[in-house]
Amino acid sequence: MKIDFTSNIPIYIQIKECIKKEIASGHLKPGDKIPSVRELGCELQVNSNTIQYAFKELEREGIVVVSKGRGRYVANNDLEIKKLRKNMKKELVYSFINGMENLGFTNKEIIFVTLSFLKNKE
Repeated sequence: MKIDFTSNIPIYIQIKECIKKEIASGHLKPGDKIPSVRELGCELQVNSNTIQYAFKELEREGIVVVSKGRGRYVANNDLEIKKLRKNMKKELVYSFINGMENLGFTNKEIIFVTLSFLKNKE
């Protein structure tokens, strides 16, 4: 997990998004333990209050659950994880399309370039 301390994006949001990506990609699966506030704070060199805030947000969103005295775990919530994957997919596609449109590509050119790339990738 990497944090960009020069970014305008608050650190707690960067932490939250990194954990979400780990879950959406399957690197963290439902039931997996999440590093503790102390562990993550040491690893990232970030204040524990910042990490705690990111965790609270993830809990509020139903992505992470707390087991008193045991730690935090990825929620066994297939619906939330599917929704998370769908939203992340949508954000990536919108970002790509907007970037291509800003470069002056038409929808037809975007489709052609995308299909060509996917064909050559195989």
